[in-house]
Amino acid sequence: MENHCCKEGFAGGVYVLPPLPRELSEYEPVLDAETVRLHHDCHHAAYVAGANGAMTELRRIAAGKEDANAAPCATRKLAFNLGGHLLHCLYWNCICSDSKPLSDSALVAAIAEQFGDFDGFVRLFKSAAIGVQGSGWAILAVEQMSRRLMVLAVHRHQDALVGGMMPILACDVWEHAYYLRYQNNRAAYVDAFMRHINWEWVAHRFNNICQN
Repeated sequence: MENHCCKEGFAGGVYVLPPLPRELSEYEPVLDAETVRLHHDCHHAAYVAGANGAMTELRRIAAGKEDANAAPCATRKLAFNLGGHLLHCLYWNCICSDSKPLSDSALVAAIAEQFGDFDGFVRLFKSAAIGVQGSGWAILAVEQMSRRLMVLAVHRHQDALVGGMMPILACDVWEHAYYLRYQNNRAAYVDAFMRHINWEWVAHRFNNICQN
């Protein structure tokens, strides 16, 4: 299985908007097709454009063509937009209509070691997702120094770029991700997300990271 959306997020020296890894209708019953279309074609596309724009600005600063005092602002723009791009590439792969129970032995063992059991992981992840104040993400990541799993509540895109953290599962809790169907009921959206995780893809990504 290929990490479809992630591999296609960069091409020809620039960040690009990858096609969705499945048809719009195949995000049901978690998300309706219109939410997915707007989210991917508008919001995700804006992060791609922002990341490329920030990279162009930073190159101009490095070449002496723009004021060096603009560098801190440009680096913040890059972190925000690139973080958004990377997390969305994961997100589109993490949902599937025909989700199957987690069966990968390595990931099952890692979850049990860190969270006690699968129910403990679900309890923690849902709490993190629902508890994000305002806009953000809930992420399951591999911390590369210890190779342990960690659940993170991310309040801004750029927080996902913390050194050593390799996300393998991402749940977008910005309101635009779920508002058309769930309105302000984030908990219902998170419940639906948890019931339709593409565990095969998540386990594949986990094993790739831990083998390197």
